[in-house]
Formats: sequence, structure tokens, C-alpha cells
Amino acid sequence: MSDKVLVVDDEHEIADLIELYLQNENYEVLKFYSAKEAIDCIEATEVDLAILDIMLPDISGFTLCQKIRERYTYPIIMLTAKDEEIDKITGLTLGADDYITKPFRPLEVVARVKAQLRRYKKYNPRHGEDMEKDIILHSGLVMNIKTHECFLNEKPLTLTPTEFSILRILLENKGYVVSAEDLFHKIWKDEYYSKSNNTITVHIRHLREKMNDTVENPKYIKTIWGVGYKIES
Repeated sequence: MSDKVLVVDDEHEIADLIELYLQNENYEVLKFYSAKEAIDCIEATEVDLAILDIMLPDISGFTLCQKIRERYTYPIIMLTAKDEEIDKITGLTLGADDYITKPFRPLEVVARVKAQLRRYKKYNPRHGEDMEKDIILHSGLVMNIKTHECFLNEKPLTLTPTEFSILRILLENKGYVVSAEDLFHKIWKDEYYSKSNNTITVHIRHLREKMNDTVENPKYIKTIWGVGYKIES
């Protein structure tokens, strides 16, 4: 069965182009030019990934992202205007997993979609057929790989798929430094990382906020300046 990708962009040419390229890769595309139409679809249809433009005529992509995150954990990719760094950070802060800057290459969109769905299927129990049954324990932190659940001091941690992936990688490499570049490639498995890419930084900051961790006195995620991140063994 084909994965279902929700595409929401009021620029018809862009939405149609994304639809064409995704359909060529055998994805089922649910395309809308407004957020309100998309919301009806989200509530009635099982979606595997969403691509949301930020500048929509009725409801902003940010608001739509929030609405999705209130109920669903599937990956969200935001489409942002060129060089609007604050939009990228805001989208990630609200629960988006990745962003693509306009203008973009259609094949880049396809690559990002494939990378996000690979990760989601691997770590999500509804999709993953070869899920490991391990439970990772560390200093009051309990991560259940099979059920995609995480608890801190017996209280549930609500993590996005990307946050869960980052935390799992750091826990599995306890005692070792993992660079932002390595985290990026392990999660997205593509080549679109650059030194100016702050995607991982934003997700790490989110994780710390949810875990009541701090940069100055970290109990869990420690920054090794100029190198990467680690969780002490």
C-alpha cells in the first residue's frame, strides 16, 4: 500500500509540481490549496507524512503544524521562504521534523520525504516490522523502542519522531560524542547537511526543555563544544 503524503500550498504550481514528482515515486498525494480543506482530510484520513507551506491564505502553516502535533506523530516538513531563518526555527519549535527552503529542487523534496518516512517506519511501531524489543534505561529515563514511548522519572515524555530518534541515537552511543553532522545523516540519510544547518541544534534544545535539562549543568545531554553531543555513561 502506498504511503499517503499530505501537501498543503496555496501556490498551485508548487503544489502541483510536488504532487507530480511524488506520484512518480508511487506515493498517494492528498493535495490542498488551503489549510481548512486540509484539516478535514487530516481528521478523516490516515496520513503518513505532511508537507506544509508556512504562508497559507486562511490558517498559517505553523498553526496547521500545531494542530497535527496535538494528535499525530507522523513527520512534518515545512516549506519556508528563502533565508527566513526565524521561520525554520519556529517550525521546528512547533514540532516540524524538517524544512525545505523555496525555491527548491523537486528531487530534493522527494529525497527528504523518503528520508523522513524511512526513519518514521523504523521507529514507529505501527510501521516497523523489524522493531527491536529493547528498553533503554538511563538515570530515570526509560525508552521503549518497541512502543515508541519514553518516560522520565515515571512521567511520559511527549517527543516528536525526530526528537525520539536523536535521543535514541545518543543513548545507544552513551559515553561517546556524536556530532551534529552524524546525527543528521543517521536520521535523514541524505547529503543536505551544512555547517550552517541548525536543525539538530533546535531539536536538541527542545529535548532539553522537555527533560528539564540545561546547557550549563546537563544531567542528560552534554554539549561538547566544537565536536557534538553526548550522554555520559
